[in-house]
Amino acid sequence: MRPRASLRCWALLAGTLWLASCGALVPGGSSGAAPGKASAPVGGQARPATRVTSAPQSYPASMEERSCLADLGASGARFERLPDTYAAPGCNKLGTVQLSALAGDRTTFGVSNLGPVRCAVAKVFGDWARYGVDRAAREILGSPIARIETMGSYACRKVAGTERLSAHARAEAIDVSGFVLADGRRIVLKRDWNGGDAATREFLRVVHKSACKRFGTVLGPEYNAAHEDHFHLEGTGPKFCR
Repeated sequence: MRPRASLRCWALLAGTLWLASCGALVPGGSSGAAPGKASAPVGGQARPATRVTSAPQSYPASMEERSCLADLGASGARFERLPDTYAAPGCNKLGTVQLSALAGDRTTFGVSNLGPVRCAVAKVFGDWARYGVDRAAREILGSPIARIETMGSYACRKVAGTERLSAHARAEAIDVSGFVLADGRRIVLKRDWNGGDAATREFLRVVHKSACKRFGTVLGPEYNAAHEDHFHLEGTGPKFCR
């Protein structure tokens, strides 16, 4: 009987040791490593601990852009900052915003059909809309602006008749085609630059002159036939006004 008892004891002892050694192989089992620490060396190298971090957030790329966004917000404009994208060589939307409303002296007003615009151009556009357009509408036409109508902003294309990329390809230009007043009147450049009544013609020339003081390049109906139906408002650099 003693040999059989000895065999049972050795079997129990061996089973206990085997189960203990398997603890580190069972998923979720303890390997003796402290939480958040590197695991035990395997093959002479320690595996780094896995750290969970929050997703990176998008911030303006420069202090200049941050300052522009702050100024645009302080002006009363409503807008959304857009992600930077590249469409083709020379065509990009970097540091752009999507404007949804601009502020006048007394009320806010909308902007139609406008796409991404560089922040600096959007800021100049907002100032022109408030000080050059809304005030002129109230003083000359007796009604504030309700909406500025555009033909868009960003477009990956060349200047007509040339191989040079347009400022629209960098979201640095806006084409304005008309204005809607709070009293319901609608002013359209193609029809009213020469065909409107005296007050309407004066209003359009005043806002054109005001744009020339703020934007880098301003092209209107007197520049060429391609601009008979809109003001091309571009950038903030060297002045060219027609």
